[in-house]
Amino acid sequence: MSLLKTVFDCDAPVALITGSGAPRVGREIAIELARNGCRIALHANTSADAARQAADELTQRYRCDAIVTQGALEDDGVPPRLVDETVTAFGRLDILVNSAAIWSPTPIGQVTAAEMRRYFEINTVAAFLCGRAAADVMTDQTTGGSIVNLGDWATVRPYLDHAAYFPSKGAIDVMTRSLAVEFASRNAAIRVNCVKPGPVLLADEVPDQQRLKLCASTLTGGIGTAGHVAHAVRFLCENTFINGVCLPVDGGRSIYSPDGLQIGENTG
Repeated sequence: MSLLKTVFDCDAPVALITGSGAPRVGREIAIELARNGCRIALHANTSADAARQAADELTQRYRCDAIVTQGALEDDGVPPRLVDETVTAFGRLDILVNSAAIWSPTPIGQVTAAEMRRYFEINTVAAFLCGRAAADVMTDQTTGGSIVNLGDWATVRPYLDHAAYFPSKGAIDVMTRSLAVEFASRNAAIRVNCVKPGPVLLADEVPDQQRLKLCASTLTGGIGTAGHVAHAVRFLCENTFINGVCLPVDGGRSIYSPDGLQIGENTG
C-alpha cells in the first residue's frame, strides 16, 4: 500500500496542484502523486487544453480519477473556487501543492508598481488564499492534510533582473512557517511545508557553456530534474512529523561557492 494512503487513511487521497497544466514542475508533481495512488485535481490558466490532455493520460496510465480546474490566480475568487471544485468532485482534500508562479527577466529600472503587485498576487497571495481555503476543508478531516508551497533556492542569493520575482518568492518561506502555526492550531494533523527547487528543467536553448557552468555550481556536479522536486513534495506529504520546514532541493547550490576561497587558502 502507498504510504500516502496510510497517512491519510484513504484508498485514494486527493491532491490539488496549482500550475500543473503545462509540462513543468507542477505537472511532474501531479504524476508523482498519481503514481502513488492519489486522485488528482490539475490546475491551469492558459494551459487548459494541455491540462485536459494530462488528466486523460493520468487516468489511463495510473487508473486514477483526475479533473481539471481553471482560473487566473490573481483573481481573489479563484483560489477558493479551485478548492471547492476539487472537494465537490472528490469529497475531500488531502494535499495542496502551490506550484503556480510567474517569472520573467526584467531590468530593475523597468519594473513597474503594477508588475510588482502582480508578482505578489500570483506567487504569494494566491498561495495564501489557496492554503487557507484548503485548511478550511482539512480542519474537519481527522487526518488533516498536507500543504506544500514551492519557493526558490535563490532567494538567499538572488541574481540580476528578477527584482520583482524574488521578493514574492522570499515571502513564501515566512508564509509557510506562519501558516504551519495557524493551521496546526485548528487541527494538529495539518502540515505546511515548502520545497525550494534549484536548477531544474533547463530550457533546450540554454547554451552548453551556461549549462556546464550551472552543473559546476552544485555540489552534485549536475542539474536536477522536476522528478527530484516531485519526490521531495511527496516525502513532505508522507512524513507526519515535519511541519514548517523550507527544504532546498538544489544539489547543494545554496551553500556551495565554487569560485570562493577555500579554507586555508593563502590570500596574501
